[in-house]
Amino acid sequence: ATLRMFSAKFEEKFYNMDAEEASNYVKHKGKGSALPDIARDGFDMLHLQSFFTVGPDEVRSWTIHKGTKAPQAAARIHGDFEKAFVVAETMKLEDLKTFGSEEKVKKAGRMQQYGRNYVVEDGDIIHFKINQKVAGKK
Repeated sequence: ATLRMFSAKFEEKFYNMDAEEASNYVKHKGKGSALPDIARDGFDMLHLQSFFTVGPDEVRSWTIHKGTKAPQAAARIHGDFEKAFVVAETMKLEDLKTFGSEEKVKKAGRMQQYGRNYVVEDGDIIHFKINQKVAGKK
């Protein structure tokens, strides 16, 4: 089990700092809020991870269990997506940061396509392709 020490009083103080003040505090003290670490510990203990979907005006995080395959991850977005799954186009956040855009990631050959047996990795950015005819059936 993980034990993480934190101060509720400090967390409240840190939360109420403006961005510049918080940045200066971290720079000088070498430590900031413990909440991101607490959240990560909770995810790890529950065997959870996240993947992302992106669109022109939205980025969304989806929570799944570690070991989830692509079709079941797609079902987190919409139940019909699991049976209508065709392929998962994935890229890594580091590649997106390095190349600057989805288009440049593709041109660099870093966008990957995976089938039904792909086990989603923590932090994957995924565009699911689905069979519209199957997804639309009732």
